[in-house]
Amino acid sequence: MNYTLNELIVQVRRDILRMVHKVNSGHPGGSLGCTEFFVALYTKIMKRKPGFDMNGIDEDLFFLSNGHISPVFYSVLARTGYFPVEELSTFRLLNSRLQGHPTTHEGLPGVRIASGSLGQGLSVAIGAAEAKKINKDENLIFSLLGDGELQEGQNWEAIMYASARKIDNLIATVDLNGKQIDGSTDDVLAMGSLKSKFEAFDWLVVEIDNGNDINEIITGMEKAKKLSGKGKPVCVLLKTMMGNGVDFMMHTHAWHGKAPNDEQLASALSQNKETIGDY
Repeated sequence: MNYTLNELIVQVRRDILRMVHKVNSGHPGGSLGCTEFFVALYTKIMKRKPGFDMNGIDEDLFFLSNGHISPVFYSVLARTGYFPVEELSTFRLLNSRLQGHPTTHEGLPGVRIASGSLGQGLSVAIGAAEAKKINKDENLIFSLLGDGELQEGQNWEAIMYASARKIDNLIATVDLNGKQIDGSTDDVLAMGSLKSKFEAFDWLVVEIDNGNDINEIITGMEKAKKLSGKGKPVCVLLKTMMGNGVDFMMHTHAWHGKAPNDEQLASALSQNKETIGDY
């Protein structure tokens, strides 16, 4: 890799902004908030083999549950070699492999689950974790969920099941940005202390206070990896800023699912100068 992680982060932000702007649709806010996490995950945290195999034997696997943040997922997959970077230009177009919410039937390398419907990804990740155990494969399963997504009841069935079955090869990260489509999570349906809730369900919990600091993310995720294999699933509470890196997209839920216009795009890109090359 002939560029720094911070250069990659800035380039991924540019990808996100340009992708949603071109088609005037998509979800830039949460994507920008999770950019550092995805870069850390795919460059430093996960054990990955060259190429893509749906069976994922002898490597770590990742399942995106909050699939609306597909722009950051697609950008990082492309930038880490899963498919050509140029294909990002087809985001949300008819017959593209890069649909607004990831699906598997397009055959896009890196995508292991269709995740348009919220609340289901953790259940799938647990199934994959159990398959790893059955196959005596000691690698890990990672998943990412939104905090607003935890208002879906299926998550709590899965959370209870994972601890009851001692699924200790699973690291589930919650994007804790406090915002969802209609406002703050506290206003829509307050969840109180997620740390207390996960611990009550007998999970181990790691908190990352600045989920937009790549070094803090790497430290926190390495800690989570060290906690795996101890008989309990691991939850990482990743505190992020929705819209991070673009001043007018931060501190508001407004950019959950809205694309910037031409003037807004120019402003956003001026705050994130091209680093390793636009597609």
